[in-house]
Amino acid sequence: MTQTKFTTRLPRLLLLCFLVACGSQNEESGTDTSLPNIVLIFTDDQGYADLGVFGAQGYETPHLDQLASEGTKLTNFHVANAVCSASRAALLTGCYSNRLGIFGALSHESQHGLNPEEETLAEVLKPLGYATGIIGKWHLGHMPPFLPTRQGFDEFFGLPYSNDMWPYHPERPNFYPPLPLYENESVIDTLDDQTMLTTWYTERAVDFIARKQNGPFFLYLAHSMPHVPLFVSDKFKGKSENGLYGDVIMEIDWSVGQVMAALQKHGLSDNTLVIFTSDNGPWLSYGTHSGSAGQLKEGKGTSWEGGVRVPGIIKWPGKIPAGKVMDQPVMTIDLLPTLAHLTGADLPEKKIDGKNIWPLLAQEPGAVSPHDAYYIYYNRNELQALIMDNWKLVFPHRYRSLPASSELPNDGTPTRYEMVELDQPELYDLSSDPGESQNLAGQYPEVVEEMMQLAERAREDMGDALQNRTGATNRPPGQLTATDN
Repeated sequence: MTQTKFTTRLPRLLLLCFLVACGSQNEESGTDTSLPNIVLIFTDDQGYADLGVFGAQGYETPHLDQLASEGTKLTNFHVANAVCSASRAALLTGCYSNRLGIFGALSHESQHGLNPEEETLAEVLKPLGYATGIIGKWHLGHMPPFLPTRQGFDEFFGLPYSNDMWPYHPERPNFYPPLPLYENESVIDTLDDQTMLTTWYTERAVDFIARKQNGPFFLYLAHSMPHVPLFVSDKFKGKSENGLYGDVIMEIDWSVGQVMAALQKHGLSDNTLVIFTSDNGPWLSYGTHSGSAGQLKEGKGTSWEGGVRVPGIIKWPGKIPAGKVMDQPVMTIDLLPTLAHLTGADLPEKKIDGKNIWPLLAQEPGAVSPHDAYYIYYNRNELQALIMDNWKLVFPHRYRSLPASSELPNDGTPTRYEMVELDQPELYDLSSDPGESQNLAGQYPEVVEEMMQLAERAREDMGDALQNRTGATNRPPGQLTATDN
C-alpha cells in the first residue's frame, strides 16, 4: 500500500487502533472478539450446480451443505465478469473490473496487473489490525509490483495465475514456463504435478488460523481447483460417481470441513464470518472435466446466467439467519463495502461500484437492493447485459457456445466452441426463467426502455466497446516502470 493511502486517514487509524486494543476478550481463549474474523473461500470455475445444496449429482458435499444449513444460501449471486482475473479484481476491490482496466485472464507474459493505487479488501481491513493472508490463486499480476504482498496481504502461498498456464497445456504445449509456486514474493518450487495442491492450500489455511487465532484476521482461500487441469490427492481419487471432477469437488468440500474444524478448535466459530463462492461458471468445453450450471444457460466466458451466476453461501452465527435462502440479486462487488460496514473500516478513497448489502444478508424486514442495476461486462469493456431486480436485459453481442452436435471430451482436452451472434436485445424474467429461454422484450417494452436508460448511464461512466464508447471515469491498470524489478 502506498503512503498516500494512509495520510488522510491517520486520526481515524489511531482511534481504530485504540478501539481494537481495548476490544472485548474471550475469557477462555484470550481471543479478541471486538471484530469478526473473515474467511473468504473462492473456487475456480465451479458451476452453479456443483454443490449438494445447489443440485450436484454423483457426489456429495456434506461440509458445504452443513455450511448452508448453518448460514444462508444465496441463489441469485453473481460475479461481475465471467473470467478469472476480471472476476478477482471485482471481488477484491468492489469495482467493476473494466473500471480498473483488468480484462480476461492475465498470463506469464502480462506486464500489467491490479494497480497498486487501488485498495483491496485486505488493505481496507489492515488499518483495523487485521492479519491478512491469501492462500491459493492470485491472478492479478505476477510481476513484483502487483503481487498480493504489495496489495495488502501479509502472507501469500500459492500460484500467481491459473494452473493450466504451464508447459502441459493441451492446446499450447510448451508455450508457458514451469508453473511457479510462491511463498510471499519468492518462487519456492515449480510444479510438474498438482496432486497435492488442494491439500497444501488446506494445510496452510489451518495453520494460518492457528497462528492468527487471537485475531482479527482475514483469510482469502482461493482454490486453484476445479479449474483444469484437474488434480486430486489419493485420499479422494476415484471416490465419486462423477469421475475426476466429482473427486475434485469432494476434496474441496473436505477442505472446507478442515477450515471449519480449525475455527471450532480454536473457539472462533461464533466470531467468524465465512463466505463460499466461485469466480465464474463451468468451462463447458472440457466436457466431463467441467462442472455443471444446472438449468442455467451457457457457462464460463459468457454473460448468460451459467457464466455469471455462482453458488453462494455465507455464515455468521447469530448475525446471519441459519438455514435460510436469499433470492434477491447481489454481486461480489458488494462484499467489500458490506464488510467495511460490519467492521467500521473506511471505504476506498476512489470510487467503487459495490454497495452495503448487509440489510439483505441479515434479512431485515423491508430490506431492498441498494442498486438500480448490476452491469455485466466481458471481453475488452463490452457491456453485454444488465440486471434490474428480477429482469435481465442482454444486449447484441457475440458469444461462444458449444455446438449442439459436439461430442464432449472426457480426457481433459477441450472441444471447440462456435460463435453465436445475438442481433437484438433480449429480456428475461429471472425469477421465473433463470434458464433465459423465453425472450420477453416484445411484451415489456417499458421495462426494456427503462433498462436501456440505465445502460446508457453505464456507458457514459465506464464505456462500452460494443458501441465504441469510452468511459469518463475508467482507471488504468498498474504498469511496470523502468525502476520496477
